[in-house]
Amino acid sequence: MTYRVCLVCMGNICRSPMAEVVLRQVLERHGLGREVIVESAGTGGWHAGAPMDERALRTLAGRGYDGSAHRARQFTEDWFDRYDLVLAMDRDNLSFLRRMAPAAVEVRLFRSFDPAALDGAEVPDPYYGGQDGFDEVLELVESAAEGVAKHIADEIR
Repeated sequence: MTYRVCLVCMGNICRSPMAEVVLRQVLERHGLGREVIVESAGTGGWHAGAPMDERALRTLAGRGYDGSAHRARQFTEDWFDRYDLVLAMDRDNLSFLRRMAPAAVEVRLFRSFDPAALDGAEVPDPYYGGQDGFDEVLELVESAAEGVAKHIADEIR
């Protein structure tokens, strides 16, 4: 059986696709790449079909990741039955998702899996800022991705 996870932010061009690329690579490194499907989406649809933000792509590429295949999508209520785990990048998107989610689907903050993060810690939206915001997002995502991978491993084994 394949385990499916969706990472969700607002527009699906910065945070959640960066987390998708990183988590996929971490899962591969842990030997879980064939057992887990990682996808991402936004709660809003205004970027649907668009590639990842250029700054996000450059930030990922600077650390050896490839986000070039990404195309933004919008998360809709009927998607919940596709996923075993839905992770929001921030509390606003978490609240939005939880209002729609059936009880059987686990919806959490992405950084809740980072042992260095405080309870309720978010991945901040870098869209309206400079390069340092994208660098920070990548650091936070890399830190939490290991914990997410461990959680998924525990779930499927």
